[in-house]
Amino acid sequence: MKQEYQQFRQLLQEFLPATQIISDPLRTLAYGTDASFYRLIPQLVVRPESEQDVARIVKLAYSHKIPVTFRAAGTSLSGQAITDSVLIQLKDGWKGYSLNDDASRITLQPGVIGAHANKYLAPFNKKIGPDPASINTAMIGGIAANNASGMCCGTAQNSYRTLHSMKLILADGTTVDTGDSDSVTAFKTSHSSLLTALGALAAQTRSDEPLRQRIEHKYRLKNTTGYALNALVDYQDPIEIMQHLMIGSEGTLGFISNITYNTVDEHADKASALIFFPTVHITCEAVAILKQTPVSAVEMMDRAGLRSIENKPGMPDFIKTLPDDAAALLVETRAGCKNHLVEQVEQIKASISSLETIHPVEFTTDPLEYSKYWAIRKGLFPAVGAVRQTGTTVIIEDVAFPVERLAEAVHDLHQIFEKWNYDEALIFGHALEGNLHFVFTQSFDDQTEIDRYEGLMDDVANLVVDKYDGSLKAEHGTGRNMAPYVEKEWGSAAYALMWEIKELFDPHNILNPGVLLNRNAHVHLENLKPLPAADPLIDKCIECGFCEPTCPSRDLTLTPRQRIVIWREIARLEASNEDSQRLAELRKEYLYQGIDTCAACGLCSTTCPVEINTGDLTRLLRSRNNESHTKLAQWLAEHYGGVMTASKVAFKGADLAHGLIGTKAMGAICDTTRKLSGGRVQQWTASMPTAAPKINTARPVTDANAPKVVYLPSCASRAMGPARGDDEQTSLAEKTEQLLRKAGYQVIYPDNLDQLCCGMPFQSKGMFDAAAYKAAETEKMLLKATNGGEYPVLSDTSPCSLRLKDNTDQRIKLFDTVEFIHEFLLDRLVITPAEETVALHITCSTTRMGMTEKLKKIVAACVTNLVIPEQITCCGFAGDKGFSTPELNESALRTLKQDVEGCTSGYSTSRTCEIGLSHHSGIDYKSIIYLLDRVSQSKADAANPTPENRLIQHSSADQ
Repeated sequence: MKQEYQQFRQLLQEFLPATQIISDPLRTLAYGTDASFYRLIPQLVVRPESEQDVARIVKLAYSHKIPVTFRAAGTSLSGQAITDSVLIQLKDGWKGYSLNDDASRITLQPGVIGAHANKYLAPFNKKIGPDPASINTAMIGGIAANNASGMCCGTAQNSYRTLHSMKLILADGTTVDTGDSDSVTAFKTSHSSLLTALGALAAQTRSDEPLRQRIEHKYRLKNTTGYALNALVDYQDPIEIMQHLMIGSEGTLGFISNITYNTVDEHADKASALIFFPTVHITCEAVAILKQTPVSAVEMMDRAGLRSIENKPGMPDFIKTLPDDAAALLVETRAGCKNHLVEQVEQIKASISSLETIHPVEFTTDPLEYSKYWAIRKGLFPAVGAVRQTGTTVIIEDVAFPVERLAEAVHDLHQIFEKWNYDEALIFGHALEGNLHFVFTQSFDDQTEIDRYEGLMDDVANLVVDKYDGSLKAEHGTGRNMAPYVEKEWGSAAYALMWEIKELFDPHNILNPGVLLNRNAHVHLENLKPLPAADPLIDKCIECGFCEPTCPSRDLTLTPRQRIVIWREIARLEASNEDSQRLAELRKEYLYQGIDTCAACGLCSTTCPVEINTGDLTRLLRSRNNESHTKLAQWLAEHYGGVMTASKVAFKGADLAHGLIGTKAMGAICDTTRKLSGGRVQQWTASMPTAAPKINTARPVTDANAPKVVYLPSCASRAMGPARGDDEQTSLAEKTEQLLRKAGYQVIYPDNLDQLCCGMPFQSKGMFDAAAYKAAETEKMLLKATNGGEYPVLSDTSPCSLRLKDNTDQRIKLFDTVEFIHEFLLDRLVITPAEETVALHITCSTTRMGMTEKLKKIVAACVTNLVIPEQITCCGFAGDKGFSTPELNESALRTLKQDVEGCTSGYSTSRTCEIGLSHHSGIDYKSIIYLLDRVSQSKADAANPTPENRLIQHSSADQ
């Protein structure tokens, strides 16, 4: 580390804890990576938890002339969130929000994810205006700093237009809240020269007629190239000018510590149509017409884009037969009521009725149907990323043209693609605003490829600016990517004005220098990110960061994106032999940061555009590291009944000790033992289960005509009983059987039950052969018990259900607890909802199986109030990680206790998850089986004499 940064770190340590100042090679690379195709590695990563700390850091940097860059989610595409100096990264302390009484305004800290803001507003039928495609990951700080828009918001509802007020920190560390009159008054006194100069700059701009007209003309389209010069024309109050200049400034003028938006209406009634046209020209004619109708979104897809997804499951067959010049529009309209929606649909259809379409125009209001349409549109970008060659990156550019010239512009772009041999390039975008995205793959391995990219970008710039006077960046921000072209687009007068603004707010050039404005004409060709081959499991990763909010280790060590970044760097160093010391250090640190603290839950695959499960890489690496233990793993698999018995003995012994010496003493002894052993002794908590009683698999059949179900209790359910002190002391297996019999089922257990296992305990450690052995053994017993698949199988633990679904004979109709209750039990039971508030944990496996909504429906039917903690994804217990690496479970559930305050109990679908959930929440978590059993009765209703009901009555009467 350079000397000036060593000194700066020492100064930071005077007011920040060491955990918030990061300088090691692994984490600076991991945390310094964003979604762009550029790479700079910060000297320091700082993670302040408060506004006061940010102000002190910035003030310190100002006085020592140390550049700083602010980072929220790191989903920006243009290189605006990377640095080789100090990166200030936002974590948990920046997720606050508040609403006014009617939700017409929402105040948000910059670490709030955009989609979460909309969740807070949903009960009021409101939302924030900006709707970028990355809204499920992107945070408010980046959304505002980039003036991000999206499919529906256009220019009328972006951050600039919906801004009410903000609190910001300037380059000298001064804080001002533009929504607080006292703060504004104090700022006017302390920074009168700044505001006077800003007011004079605005007056000068308004009086310069050619410049004023240029600014007004540029913002007829979506435009995020350079600073928001329209602020100088739209407002006269220097405070308003200042806060609107911050929008889209990419952290180069100040830090937005919170922002208050004027919210917009979110209409519940919507309809969508996917309309195919024979030519791009007719498609663009339709766009111009539709702009005059009540549409909320019009998304265009060219033939190359449609070709990229035509072979995906669920795509209509006719897409493959479309002519080469065909294109499609995805049109959506929204209304405040169903009647208005019908009227709008008819108006839209009538407006384009004279145009030739390949199929009749049909709108749908079915969410399942129109979700398929939007899946097509959202699948275009990942479709290119998934098929690209290893070692190449996927780039998405963002331009805007006048809508009336859209067809001509699309044709010209295709001509440029052909000239530079970008055969895979495709075009899609927000056609209503003339905003087009084009996606292509690019290698930066040699100078020829870099020159090809430069030629493409020069030609695009010449086309957009010289021929169409359009926008080189419509919504993705300028960053480093478009900084060399800002003067070309705006002209010398406007460009000089932007530099004046920068120098006025940041005279020492410490705030994100080199971004948005840069006099280096080749900055967009420098510091290009390497994407070396690392492993086929992860080589398709585009480092977008969409996986990060789902990851349980995101606040402890690394996210899936960051694990891939580091593994790629290890692979690069291994191939190049250029820095053996750095390689050794990364390998050593990755054991804990990348492997040991990965829950391998697979949630990352549910949000990854190219469906990468980083847990697969982790398991592969564990397999290599555990190669010497494969024989032991196989022996354990073959003697699993003994393993289960030993586990019960251990739980029983721990419980006896707990009962004898008490919770406090037991905790102290176990904590001390764990510390002395260097973490090799497993963690004990008061939520540790007791030993479960042996399952009686030979209960007599009370009704041979009752429907049969094969019940497969997981090994966790068979070994682990309730914790000492739980209000419910019946084991899960016994409670499940009681519920099934109550619902009129005859319960069958597989043979050799004590020996059976889905293989998950072995799979998670990379013991693939032993895992496969256990799955095959269980499959054999299930086929026998189900009479070759005739009877359904109930699996009572979600992770086991997921694994068995993926690894057993398709004849076996295996149902997870959630699935079985939803499909078979709800209609067989009379449920009286309990008047209480309960917490629900949705396991990662439940999410991956697509059963989240079914689980919510079940619990909502059982109680009057349901709480689902927002920041909790996977709990991080991960089988036995809660015992061996408890800090992962602790970090994943760090916000749980405050979120479930007021809940009487908690429910989930995995016994091991429930151990950690109970420990970190302060309330008892148990299976939803317990809840359903508590609030239900057998549906023995003589007034409903259906054959099934008679079976239920008969079965219930015999019990």
